[in-house]
Amino acid sequence: MDAASNAELLERVRSGGLLEPGQKVVVCLSGGRDSVCLLDIAVEICGRGNVSALHVNYGLREEADADEQLCRELCRRLEVELTVEQAAAPRDGNLQAWARDVRYGLGARLASGAGARLAAGHTASDQVETVVYRLASSPGRRSLVGMPDERGLLVRPLLRARFTRDQTAQWCRSRGLRWCEDSSNETDKYARGRIRGQVLPALRSIHPATDDNILQSAELLRDEAEVLEIVVDTALAGKSEISTEHLAALPPALARLIVRRLAEDVTGGLCPQASARLDEILGLGRSGNELAAIDIGGGARAVIKQSVLSFERSPQRAARRPVEG
Repeated sequence: MDAASNAELLERVRSGGLLEPGQKVVVCLSGGRDSVCLLDIAVEICGRGNVSALHVNYGLREEADADEQLCRELCRRLEVELTVEQAAAPRDGNLQAWARDVRYGLGARLASGAGARLAAGHTASDQVETVVYRLASSPGRRSLVGMPDERGLLVRPLLRARFTRDQTAQWCRSRGLRWCEDSSNETDKYARGRIRGQVLPALRSIHPATDDNILQSAELLRDEAEVLEIVVDTALAGKSEISTEHLAALPPALARLIVRRLAEDVTGGLCPQASARLDEILGLGRSGNELAAIDIGGGARAVIKQSVLSFERSPQRAARRPVEG
């Protein structure tokens, strides 16, 4: 990659507006090509004194200590402050989800304390893999919108700039920056590795524009999601409840969105199961009971009182059978 190409890539990130001169930012630094590229670009745009890095050593791989050392050397070279944290993995559960939660939790604390934003090195390549994974594993439109490039403190500048994994490698090579390779990425042990090594190559053999088409579809769905949120706001008119008669008269797609919104407003988290319980909720509304309730998952309970639906936190997260009174 020549100087002109580097300048063009740098301008793409700068024009994205997620990194700005003088802005304080904490970069999640794994030592992989994407995060190494992001750290270097953050220094270029924000200024060395405004950038710091966080590396979490999970101790899950033989190379973990070598990865930590590489991050230390890189930060010394770039004159960036580095915070290193150790984390002991749980004995069971989803290790990747646990690692992500640890990383973002620690990063958010550092960023909040410094009045900074937290930057992750996700790229367009990661977005494509995420959308394909969710298409296979989760129903519904929302599962296909991919990762947002900005949410609260967290920003993904390379994603907004549509950097690919190949481009971050080219950037690092042209700048003489070493990175570490995560050996687990090249195996089929995890779903993402199978998508990267098997599913996407098969899709690209069908159409060479697979990646661009997936990215564009996710962007269109995100834009459309904003319109749908306005429609839901209008239907609810600022209320936290709705009559089941009104709900039943709405188009089913809108009714499902309203149920999910009401549930998530109460729990403060995602309730992806809520939409699928619409028919059960309407059935309770038609039952004629003065009071009826059903736990819908995600910590939410639908309560129907005098034919009006509202939600409360569920005392029993997984209960599915209606409790009527």
